[in-house]
Amino acid sequence: MTQRRVRAVFISDIHLANPNSQVDLLADFLNNTDTDYLYLLGDIVDLWKLSTRKGRWHKHHEAILKLILTKAKSGTEVVYVPGNHDPFFRHFADTHLGPVRVEHEAIHTAASGERYLLLHGDRFDDDIYCGHFWWHIGEWLYETVVTLNRHLNRLRSWLGKSYWSLPGALKMRSKKARAYIESFEEKVIHYAREQGVQGVVCGHIHQSKLRIEDGFVYANDGDWVESCSALLEHEDGSLELLEVPHAQTGTHLHPSPAWQAPGRNPA
Repeated sequence: MTQRRVRAVFISDIHLANPNSQVDLLADFLNNTDTDYLYLLGDIVDLWKLSTRKGRWHKHHEAILKLILTKAKSGTEVVYVPGNHDPFFRHFADTHLGPVRVEHEAIHTAASGERYLLLHGDRFDDDIYCGHFWWHIGEWLYETVVTLNRHLNRLRSWLGKSYWSLPGALKMRSKKARAYIESFEEKVIHYAREQGVQGVVCGHIHQSKLRIEDGFVYANDGDWVESCSALLEHEDGSLELLEVPHAQTGTHLHPSPAWQAPGRNPA
């Protein structure tokens, strides 16, 4: 992977302790990315998974935490906003865990002056109020699909083919899933606008996106189970949504003019 220098990195939904966490791709990305700010927007460690027999804590998962701490001790400002899979750490909000600052929500000021609200996003998820039985059914189906996705992409890699997200493809074919994603985005944007910021960065739904609507930026940095994506802020304040598996094959995403931060002219 090519070494890169950026001003800020936003990642979420790593789900360490989940066997489907793509820790090798994440380690390569972090090792080859130099940044002033690193924002961890929730579900970094999957405490839900650790509480069951399905959780697996490998040395590769521990290595990710050590890598993050090394960056923090080396001058990168690391901010951690816990999510619904690591809610225990919300007890440490407004304090530090070693060199890492913990917040319920945070504000990032871009090089170009725009202020972005940073949060996980689970507070807007109506599904957390569904019946206990149906929640477990949905969780089981999702884990089945992402496990299949992991094995499928091992085969694709062996055949010399690029990474492809089975869960992402299924989401786009489901009207209910698309409706949920749209509703989630609307709720997040409405809440963020009320905070007087120029944009919002979140995670939670494992659906990466970067768009601007009526001068307001909505960014979802994705996850490291399905899409393996990150949001980057470059030195000039412009934003880029990077899908790491595709970047490794030379097809990474470049920000289009529509993705430039408000008030900035495309280069």
